[in-house]
Amino acid sequence: MCRWFAYISPTEPCLLADVLISPANSISKQCSEHYLPGLLPRDQEKDLDDSPDALLRMRNSLLNMDGLGIAWYTTAAASYMKHVAGPRPALYKSQSPPINDFNFRSLCDNTETRCVFAHIRASSGSVVTQVNAHPFVFGRHIFMHNGAISNFAAIRRAMTDLMAFDAYCNVLGSTDSEHAAALYMTNLTNRGAKATWHDSYPLPAMLAAMTKTLTQIMQLQHDILGATRTPNSLNFCATDGASMVAVRFRNHATQQPPSLYWSEFAGRTLNGKFPGHPDSGALVNEDAVRGADERIGKHTIVASEPTTYDEKEWHLIARNCALTVDDEGVETQVEIRYDAGLDAEEGSAKKTG
Repeated sequence: MCRWFAYISPTEPCLLADVLISPANSISKQCSEHYLPGLLPRDQEKDLDDSPDALLRMRNSLLNMDGLGIAWYTTAAASYMKHVAGPRPALYKSQSPPINDFNFRSLCDNTETRCVFAHIRASSGSVVTQVNAHPFVFGRHIFMHNGAISNFAAIRRAMTDLMAFDAYCNVLGSTDSEHAAALYMTNLTNRGAKATWHDSYPLPAMLAAMTKTLTQIMQLQHDILGATRTPNSLNFCATDGASMVAVRFRNHATQQPPSLYWSEFAGRTLNGKFPGHPDSGALVNEDAVRGADERIGKHTIVASEPTTYDEKEWHLIARNCALTVDDEGVETQVEIRYDAGLDAEEGSAKKTG
């Protein structure tokens, strides 16, 4: 499966290199290494080959080398264009593995932001090309996905019929994930035109749009495929740079969705300004410019895997729940309510992602 990482804060910027490259289990290393506390037995978190859960092994043992993407927010455009206010996303995508991408490393060493989405892709069918790498940008908003819409080819046409015209036109690639992003934007803006993508929307509206998107996908599968449909893995995340919604979801009665964790503390040991170290409590950051008694600003991290050594800093998002983060950094976990009749059984249908 793919892996993603999201950081958001109302006040505290992060250096991209600190959160995406430096830690031993940063997203740059998750191309081949994985750490899943709460899903694998303690002290065996990396022993996927020995896990008795076949689905857990399958979803987490793949190499994630089919595309790299990062989107971060900057106020640069607002300084030069009068019709732009507030931060807007900048986007970088590459087909190179992140650890070998010179441009990615240079960019991360010299860029700070209060909100960043990063994603490494493991394709399960669609073309490996830059345009298919996540995240996907719609004006002020960005969206990314870990998992797969099952039987996507069978419902793709019907999904596009639900989209606003401008959202449909903004789908530049062939992935199920980008189609889901366009459907989310259609729901968020109430079928608005492109100009509405530059607006911010209340956090409850973001959650409602995300829930509606999940339900629409499952309803199409129910109506078109009936009993032959198979479950989806839909770990979606969306932000406008100030608020964020992340969901961990699989429409099966008992199976776990892909891993997804959140933390309100890990940003301190990930931040090179402070004396802590992401890989061990015994290590000290000698280059820190802040004191051990100084506090870091409010922040939230949501990631497919923890990126610091201390698992007590991380919480596994509950199955079929959303984590919302408002513009003041307040986190809330919310159960996603849907018709259990839209659940599906495991099968062997081909998936694309």
